[in-house]
Amino acid sequence: MDRQTTLAFILIGAVFVLWLYLSTPEPVKQTPPRQDSSIVHNGYGNVSPNAEAVDSLIKPNEQKDSLKFGKYFTLPSGQERIITIESDDLLLEFSTKGGNLRKAYLKKFNNWYSIKDTTSDIYKTKVQLINYSRGDTYDLAFVSSDGKAVTTSSLDFTTDADKAYYKISGNDSLVINFKLVLSGDKFINKKFTFYGDKYNVGSDIELSGMNSLISNNSYDLIWANGINFVEENSIDEDNQSNASLYYGDEHVIVKASDIGKKIEKEFNGKVDWVAVRDKYFTVIIAPKNPLEADGAYFVGTKYAVDGGVKEYYNVRLSVPFRNNLYEKKSVTIYLGPVNYDILKAYNAHFEKIVEFGSFFGLKFIIRPIAEYVLLPLFNFLHSFIPNYGFVIILFSLIIKFVLYPLTKSSMQSMKKMQLLSPKINEIKEKFKDDPTKVQKETMNLYRIYGINPAGGCLPLILQMPIFIAMWGLFQVSVELRQQPFMLWIHDLSRPDIVLSLPFKLPIFGMDKISGLAVLMGLTTFVQQKMTVKDPKQQAMIYLMPVFLTVMFMSFPSGLNLYYFMFNLFSIVQQYYINNKHDGMELVPVANPKKSKGFMQKIMETAEQNAKAQQKRKK
Repeated sequence: MDRQTTLAFILIGAVFVLWLYLSTPEPVKQTPPRQDSSIVHNGYGNVSPNAEAVDSLIKPNEQKDSLKFGKYFTLPSGQERIITIESDDLLLEFSTKGGNLRKAYLKKFNNWYSIKDTTSDIYKTKVQLINYSRGDTYDLAFVSSDGKAVTTSSLDFTTDADKAYYKISGNDSLVINFKLVLSGDKFINKKFTFYGDKYNVGSDIELSGMNSLISNNSYDLIWANGINFVEENSIDEDNQSNASLYYGDEHVIVKASDIGKKIEKEFNGKVDWVAVRDKYFTVIIAPKNPLEADGAYFVGTKYAVDGGVKEYYNVRLSVPFRNNLYEKKSVTIYLGPVNYDILKAYNAHFEKIVEFGSFFGLKFIIRPIAEYVLLPLFNFLHSFIPNYGFVIILFSLIIKFVLYPLTKSSMQSMKKMQLLSPKINEIKEKFKDDPTKVQKETMNLYRIYGINPAGGCLPLILQMPIFIAMWGLFQVSVELRQQPFMLWIHDLSRPDIVLSLPFKLPIFGMDKISGLAVLMGLTTFVQQKMTVKDPKQQAMIYLMPVFLTVMFMSFPSGLNLYYFMFNLFSIVQQYYINNKHDGMELVPVANPKKSKGFMQKIMETAEQNAKAQQKRKK
């Protein structure tokens, strides 16, 4: 290949490497371990199994009992009653303290430390989303007419639940009220509606006789303390965690990026929903009527915890108060997986929380590819192939066939460039003292033989949005969580570690070896060996596979499996093209285009500039 083509490939590789670097979680400065017998450490910066022990270590200052609620409210007694509701998907605990959601278990998702646990104990084995050890979660806050800042988090509610445990299923539903009675007809009522086969809970906030008590014509619905981190590798989980809102027909993300530094964001106007999420799960609060949300306020902080990191967000949804004798506002609370199809079914833009990645502002291209092509194809294949590993293999084969015209064009163009290389070398030797002339004659040579010097690069550029969309799809796909494949691959959402080193490799800081990353690197080497023939580029054959192997060591095994299989299919394709076109010859085109190509115009401009500089020197 000539210098321009080589430079183009290097630039493409540099952009790809930069994107990999930006997508990799930042290393976190480790804090000295605390001497606490309740914490069991592992190699990923999380704890097992008593995760609440860590939360309690970084719990912010609690609201003091000495807080005065004013003349309208009675100080909390500190007593509470727990009501449990179990559905097909959820097991929820509510407390009369604050009329609040205390715990939320997802029955279809195991904790990372109980993957192999065959017991049916939901409390020990299932994902639990609420950070209850840090305080209350779903509260009302307002300023009373006597100037007191009131929050319902610790006030005593009563309930109409006549038993401690309810179980519903299928089309069943259940309504339970938690009421805070002030006096006479003055009360705050939290009415919850539960569904047997859904991840959401309906919530009605009823205010009676509060028109003389709430000032500023508004109150806040608060979701405090974010949601639990529930994966073994909290650093990787943190990379996908954030708070967000759907606002002005746009999904806006709020992310605490620096450890110990608080981030605050305020939004005014209609809000469709607010959310907090970790890598695979989310809580979304959506007003039934978006016009009844006047804005939102976010506060988030990232903490370093025992070699890992965690983020906590407090979200306030501002609700207008019309100063009526009785008012009711309704919201939907979703507590479940970040699953595109489930979220899409709510017809409220919940699916926008599923991020497929972006690249230099190309989200408007990448998201449609992932959302309307790759994800439906992925789900279709799984509808008749139960093992996600085989789904990924077939998926990579289909993508290879789809991209075949582009890759074929790229490979053929590179082969033509190789055949043209001797003629280019002759020009370089003939005009070795005139680089501009070399470039001009080389471009003329391309025109005579009908070769586009960017023909090998352009197809690779066109494939880039597909590769990035694939990357985002496999990085955050909850469908792959804890899904085994075969042999040593037990979880397609995590690295397939085959060897743990007793030390960290210098420079790379790596002490775990991924089997699929090594296989991906080997196939990259073979593919480079088959395509790169220029002796000046031999170093790339060895450097690129090593670099990519190191980069892919910490990536999910599902993603590595995809790229490994894609490389294998590319090797087969390259072998086929090489053998099929071994007799390829350079033949001048009958009527070379007289119109000047882009590259030729650039070279002529460069030649003119060089001549102008020479004249100025004279």
